[in-house]
Amino acid sequence: MILLQANQVARHFGAEVLFDHIQLEIQDRSRIALVGRNGAGKSTLLKIIAGIDEPDEGTISKTKALTIGYLDQHTGLSSDKTIWEEMLTAYDQLRALETRLRQLEYKIGQPELLADEEAYARLLKEYDQLQHNFNEQNGYGYESEIKAVLNGFRFDQTFYDRPISSLSGGQKTRLALAKLLLERPDLLILDEPTNHLDIETLSWLENYLQNYRGALLLVSHDRYFLDKIVTEVYDLSRHKMTHYKGNYSKFLELKAEKLASDWKAFEKQQTEINKLEEFVAKNIVRASTTKRAQSRRKQLDKMERLDRPVGDEKSARFLFDIEKQSGNIVLQTEDSAIGYDETILCEPINLDIRKQEAIALVGPNGIGKSTLLKSIIGQLPFIKGNTHLGTNVTIGYYDQEQADLRSHKTVLNELWDEHSTVPEKDIRSVLGSFLFSGEDVEKTVPLLSGGEKARLALAKLSMDKENFLILDEPTNHLDIDSKEVLENALINYEGTLLFVSHDRYFINRIATKVIELSETGSTLYLGDYDYYLEKKLEAEELALLKKQNSETKETVTLVSNKNQFQQSKDYQRKIRSLTRKIEQIELELAEVDDTITATQMEMANPLYIEDHSKLMTLQATLNELELKQENLMTQWETLGLELEEQ
Repeated sequence: MILLQANQVARHFGAEVLFDHIQLEIQDRSRIALVGRNGAGKSTLLKIIAGIDEPDEGTISKTKALTIGYLDQHTGLSSDKTIWEEMLTAYDQLRALETRLRQLEYKIGQPELLADEEAYARLLKEYDQLQHNFNEQNGYGYESEIKAVLNGFRFDQTFYDRPISSLSGGQKTRLALAKLLLERPDLLILDEPTNHLDIETLSWLENYLQNYRGALLLVSHDRYFLDKIVTEVYDLSRHKMTHYKGNYSKFLELKAEKLASDWKAFEKQQTEINKLEEFVAKNIVRASTTKRAQSRRKQLDKMERLDRPVGDEKSARFLFDIEKQSGNIVLQTEDSAIGYDETILCEPINLDIRKQEAIALVGPNGIGKSTLLKSIIGQLPFIKGNTHLGTNVTIGYYDQEQADLRSHKTVLNELWDEHSTVPEKDIRSVLGSFLFSGEDVEKTVPLLSGGEKARLALAKLSMDKENFLILDEPTNHLDIDSKEVLENALINYEGTLLFVSHDRYFINRIATKVIELSETGSTLYLGDYDYYLEKKLEAEELALLKKQNSETKETVTLVSNKNQFQQSKDYQRKIRSLTRKIEQIELELAEVDDTITATQMEMANPLYIEDHSKLMTLQATLNELELKQENLMTQWETLGLELEEQ
């Protein structure tokens, strides 16, 4: 079923056209990505589709009672409530229904109502209907649903009572998205939803959105995310929209094929036009051939001429050269620790980076990835250990906060002042390759957008020609096309790379190794991001198996040691009987604990987040398990006391 259609939509700014003749269709289970360059008008179009802004031309038609949830990329949840109180407001209607049910239960229980059969039957009928609706809307599981979503966004129970006003901007943005998911609109429109999310949270969100029952319309620079979620792509380019079926990678393939096909058709027609025009020119004045020439001229006049195919708008184009080669050993650390003010974030850290390796540094937010980079370049001291740089190693550093772009210089002078012996035309040429041309080079740094500052920082880095690049989130603020240009430049770079990035697509293209930072230190994985995920999963499964085997051995050893201390056969028999009972209860407790954990994890699975019937069944199972756990603990304590008295 079609939920929404955009018909001939346009947006103008005076005489300038941002986009026009836009056609877009959203079905009830659509998974759509809207892609295009920064400035193409993606966010503007989303606001028009969401009903926030009106189009200058065209219409937006939608089904009656369609509910739309819209998340602006700069939106943060603003509220005086605590996190838990605010999340509950997503269920205001359901909670009002719950209140009405309690009222009806009270009325139905009143003795005087039994005398009025008609009124009793009427209330009972209303109660049955409301009870059905309450079950259908997950009335008995909505609190579990809130906990699952909050946990997915890294808000555990310690956050529930915290005022939203006390949170950071990134936390407020994550909460805004969490509440939107809990509200479950028919159409979810998300503008850069992956901002402020670490890799683990991104993975959770991908799983959740894959199972979302409504339609999705997404704008995102995270290509890995788009590949996981979307099944169709609308490309907004040169003021027009083109529709493609498939995920983002398929879109790239189809777009390239379309451009090649358009060129082939255009060149074929041009060849035909040239032949016809040449025939007309040669034969129009000859009496014997003039009629045929006139016929060819009419054929030319009637021909619907194809426009010359155009690719994307102008792209950045650059390379990272090196001044001199480094030795084979580039950087080494051994059992190092990083942090602030003697507070250790991560240890031990062991690095052995060799020439021309490209190493991605990953780990949860707050573990110290950026801190490690700053410690390596000497901005922060190591709490333990230090860094050894190899022969002829020269470091180029890209700061995600762009701290070195704090001047009020022009773009031109920002580069030229650091390379004063380079001719101005060469500086302008470098800036042009990073899309700074004409009057752009006269802009002052504070007036630049985030994307422009990122390109300027990369331009400065390319001028330095260092052989070891240390990059902290280099793809932040870059549109997809600029990311791809950066990737190609780094793939062709002859030096060594160490970088931090949340862009998993970028990591897969660039990294030859992955180093994970965690509370237990650094772990090396000899492959790209997908390889890292595979090996990490294998390690977790192996650790769980070892733990289970270890617990079994410990139980057997404990029983054996206790029996060795007993001399009396009767005494031993009684002790063994009590021990066996305790062991049996402990085994049952272990099974119940594992089942409780598994049930809780299943309740937090995005697959069941909207399956109210399944959540109710799981909650009932959890209640039974917890009661069984309590009874077993009582028996275990009683037998334990009896054993101590022997």
